[in-house]
Amino acid sequence: MPNQELQNNEIETQVDEAQPEGLSEGFEPIMADSPKAPEAAASPAGKKSAGDPQPVQEPVTRAEFEQLKGERDQLVDRVARLQAEFENARKRAERERQEYRDYAAASVIEQFLPVLDNFELALKATGSTDKLRTGVELIVKQMEEVLRQMQVTAIPAVGEAFDPRHHEALGSVERDDLPDQHIAEEIRRGYKIRERLLRPSMVRVVSNPKQTVE
Repeated sequence: MPNQELQNNEIETQVDEAQPEGLSEGFEPIMADSPKAPEAAASPAGKKSAGDPQPVQEPVTRAEFEQLKGERDQLVDRVARLQAEFENARKRAERERQEYRDYAAASVIEQFLPVLDNFELALKATGSTDKLRTGVELIVKQMEEVLRQMQVTAIPAVGEAFDPRHHEALGSVERDDLPDQHIAEEIRRGYKIRERLLRPSMVRVVSNPKQTVE
């Protein structure tokens, strides 16, 4: 079959001529969907590398600079005004508190002025000692009435059980006619306004040896 062999040789010659130069036998072209495709083919298009130059920012114009400067000056002025207003409000509140304290003190002093007047009259009196004592007792009652109107009351002491919340012990007295830890003597009277303690009573406390032994 000489004609068949001649046709086969011509086909092989045409295939060799169609193969590009520099490619060895067995070369397989790499397609995009081939598993042998390089990673660069799958990377997103247009991605910049670290070495690419950064865009240069445009300089601020003169008009923009003046606008920013004006806004800054307005903010500084506003802060200064707020500080001044806060300082004025603080001074006004302090002045109102002082005025309220003065008013409260004035109302209390006004109630004690008649008591002071009676003390002055008692010092000018030329009567006997008994009359002077009677006058002082009346003044004390007048002062107690003023304190009562202000809801200031004396703390009970003599004969009462010692209470460290209202009494301050200055010593003890040994007695067997009073219960132990009761008050035998009041040295200075204590007072409270409503339920608030103004000052404690200074007292001496009973030490009853009979009850102590028991």
